[in-house]
Amino acid sequence: MNRTIGIRHEDKYAMERRAAIAPCMVEKLIRKKQLQVLVQSSPKRIFTDDEYRKAGANIQSDLKDCPVIFGLKEIPIESLEAGKTYVFFSHVIKGQPYNMPMLKRLMDLGCSLIDYERIVDEQNKRLIFFGKYAGIAGMINTFWALGQRLRVLGYPDNPFLEIQQAHKYPSLSVAKKQISAVGRKILERGLPEQVAPITIGFTGYGNVSTGAQEIANLLPSMELEPEELLKLDQFQKLPNNFLYKTVFRENHMMRHIAGGPFDLNDYYQNPEHYESDFEKFIPRLSVLLNGMYWDARYPRIVTKDYVKKAFSQGVPKLMVIGDVTCDPNGSVEITHKGTAIDDPVFVYNPFTEQPTMGFEGEGLSVMAVDILPSELPRDASEFFSNALENYIEPIAIADYSKPFDKICLPAPLKRALIVHKGSLTPAYKYLEGHLEKVK
Repeated sequence: MNRTIGIRHEDKYAMERRAAIAPCMVEKLIRKKQLQVLVQSSPKRIFTDDEYRKAGANIQSDLKDCPVIFGLKEIPIESLEAGKTYVFFSHVIKGQPYNMPMLKRLMDLGCSLIDYERIVDEQNKRLIFFGKYAGIAGMINTFWALGQRLRVLGYPDNPFLEIQQAHKYPSLSVAKKQISAVGRKILERGLPEQVAPITIGFTGYGNVSTGAQEIANLLPSMELEPEELLKLDQFQKLPNNFLYKTVFRENHMMRHIAGGPFDLNDYYQNPEHYESDFEKFIPRLSVLLNGMYWDARYPRIVTKDYVKKAFSQGVPKLMVIGDVTCDPNGSVEITHKGTAIDDPVFVYNPFTEQPTMGFEGEGLSVMAVDILPSELPRDASEFFSNALENYIEPIAIADYSKPFDKICLPAPLKRALIVHKGSLTPAYKYLEGHLEKVK
């Protein structure tokens, strides 16, 4: 029975500093579970080699002697080793073309793959996730981007300028303290009359939205229902020392093409029967925080055509989109790609349909960092590690040489086993069609 696991050095992104398993969890695994933990040395990981060493791990330059390896992001093809069991976010379940060569290589090498994204319960609810921290970092960055964009638009004294990009803070607690201080200033001094009221829309109500709202609630705010947002100009003048937030669910954003009532189950099963109804809300928003799930079957909520039309009629109220979903050309069509931590924002010009990195230029500012939780690497890693705790030992000790139906794994882990000994497991056979396109 194997009792050795490895924690790999993340090498997909230069600024990826997270780890799947934090030193505090390593200490528990060694002391309580009698596991041996090997840690690949890393010069950039938020947890130093010495922190892992003090927790009882062995630090190594590679993990060649380790049969089960935990990581986070996709592993470069040349780093994969035959016969091993890998646990990471593989981003293959939608048949993503850019990761099919990696999936094929895993299969060619006879490996097994467990994907965190597919560790779910009977209701298909994810059990292991960074989503809350994506929302937290995404909202911090969006407020920072709003401050910078307002400065460019002629408001050099706006209070959001005191908020930094998330990765500039040593911890989440420090970030929250500073944002709360900004909130007090907003209460005392108000916001620029010319852009007030500042309204923020949140798409989605899951972990991402929850995290984003946790940060937004540090500022003085009042919640408006979507229907109230539509009547905003009918209200008496709203106080300018508050922000106004609205959370949108699917029934607010979509409508049945034939005019029938919105049905959530039908929407998920037959999205082609629905179209976006979100454009009626956009003119009322100053900021959009996009945290909804999306794939190509579903309608978009912000299209290039809409943005061009809006700017053709004058400068719209909407200034900044924090696209936490980061789906290229996805629910927010003007998000052409995910951005990097060290170059996180672009301005999309609706007339040229081109993005310009930074805050200058005509159009909409978009923050679309695709590894947002890594901007708060210590907090996010410890949160993730705690969620993973009860699954680490079962993953380590499972006998992957047995047939798929005989492997002793808890049901959530069995659902997440995409590849077993080089073959797609029954629930993921549909990926064969995507793999056929790999040269």
